Amino acid sequence: MLTHEQLLQAIPFALGGVDVPGLGEKIEGKVRDMYRQGDRYILITTDRISAFDRVLGLIPYKGQVLNQLSSWWFAQTQDILPNHIIAVPDPNVMIAHAAAPLPVEIVVRGYITGVTKTSLWYLYEQGDRHPYGIPLPDGLGKNDPLPSPIITPTTKAEKGGHDERLTEAEILERGLVSEELWVQVRAAAIALFQRGQQIARQAGLILVDTKYEMGLINGHLALIDEIHTPDSSRYWVADSYQPGGDEPENFDKEFLRKWYAAQGYRGDGPPPTMPNEFVAQVAARYIAAYERLTGAPFVPGEQPAAARIEAIVNW
Repeated sequence: MLTHEQLLQAIPFALGGVDVPGLGEKIEGKVRDMYRQGDRYILITTDRISAFDRVLGLIPYKGQVLNQLSSWWFAQTQDILPNHIIAVPDPNVMIAHAAAPLPVEIVVRGYITGVTKTSLWYLYEQGDRHPYGIPLPDGLGKNDPLPSPIITPTTKAEKGGHDERLTEAEILERGLVSEELWVQVRAAAIALFQRGQQIARQAGLILVDTKYEMGLINGHLALIDEIHTPDSSRYWVADSYQPGGDEPENFDKEFLRKWYAAQGYRGDGPPPTMPNEFVAQVAARYIAAYERLTGAPFVPGEQPAAARIEAIVNW
């Protein structure tokens, strides 16, 4: 683990984005930039952070953590479902096959939690015993484990939009995914989640819920986005979890959201500026998640990252 002082010193070098002349059309996402090259993408992960569906600042090393952790997870799950990765030539760079994304995102949940109006717990608390078309028993409390992991699919939200609740029946009725393909998607998602839960337990964490993005590469189903990272999954520290007890300690992006909420910010207007001390704390959380899950020390790439990345992708 990098020291607090090292993280403070890295703040000025946080990677906000990289423009690579001559590489092609740049597609800018919230936390990564992409360049299309024929049948492949150059994915450059940045240190940008997003919450409340907005980019709010930079956390040093965050992009490297997500890139390397996702690459590690791809290796742990290759036997369940292939992925789009071709190579990882730099801590911030991933070369991936171009894919046709499915129009649905797969959210798998192992616990009943959440506070938004589309969350499982909110719907259940309002008396909905069939959220997303899935029957749930009476008597569940907030943050309780579900009898078994469930899939709550959503449409792929447009930028600035929100997820649309879907049932499996609606997916098939609307022709979003064929019945044959949906069987593959469902089986793969549950198997991936169970693998993720197993590895998280060994790391002293609980994988609460996660999102998988899948697509087709040459007609075959594949994972096409980061998986099981602190940005795409909710983790609790296992020792902090007690059914029916206080809110467990988050080891994911929720730690960041809670800070903004504590400042009275909910996504409207200019966000408050994070003090450097807090920025370093968030960076430490991301790095600690990587080190817990992989069992290996985080080794950051050399600075300055932007110049190094440009040299690598313009080979």
